[in-house]
Amino acid sequence: MSYLLHIDSSSIGTASVSRQVAQSFRDAWTGEVVHRDLAASPVPHLSAAGVSARFTEPAQHTPEQAAATAVQDELIEEFLGASAYLFTVPLYNRSMPSVFKAWLDQIIVDGRTISYGGEGAAVGRPAVLISARGGGYGPGTPNEGKDFLVPSLESVLGDPAVLGLDVTTLTADLTMAPVAPTLAHLLPLHEASLANAHEQARARAETISRLLAA
Repeated sequence: MSYLLHIDSSSIGTASVSRQVAQSFRDAWTGEVVHRDLAASPVPHLSAAGVSARFTEPAQHTPEQAAATAVQDELIEEFLGASAYLFTVPLYNRSMPSVFKAWLDQIIVDGRTISYGGEGAAVGRPAVLISARGGGYGPGTPNEGKDFLVPSLESVLGDPAVLGLDVTTLTADLTMAPVAPTLAHLLPLHEASLANAHEQARARAETISRLLAA
């Protein structure tokens, strides 16, 4: 077994529900973990230098391109060195935190992690995406169809044309119910959703640990 790469992106530290559910996964994980907290140490957004460096011979790199390449190389090597992934990505304004999008843009590089017309370097590796959201976005709810995080990430992370990971998604819904009076009547639904997310996180960690140790 190599290591679990845990990418965290919640801005609110230990108060974060997505981080709390991720901790249940971590508690049941039996191997090494490499943790990158993007809220505490954000990676730079992809720059013009970072894009152009991908199509320029290293010997011809400007200082700006060389610096951008060093960032990408560090993140890509860390990504490729993992045998499993844990992504903690809460729903912010119906999408993902910008720090997580910045990380994705840095590591998705043709010929390194993806291959246009072929399979990426990490295809089939297990990944767990943990998200939390203040409201409910399931079928029949007022917000149905307005979650632009999970479908997007399941496509980018799971599509063989991109990263091609074997993604399991866990969500904790209605996280505002304990603090917003207008949502207080939904507290039992939130508690059930949260308990299920913790249970599924532990179970998935145990399963992946066993598979990788076999």
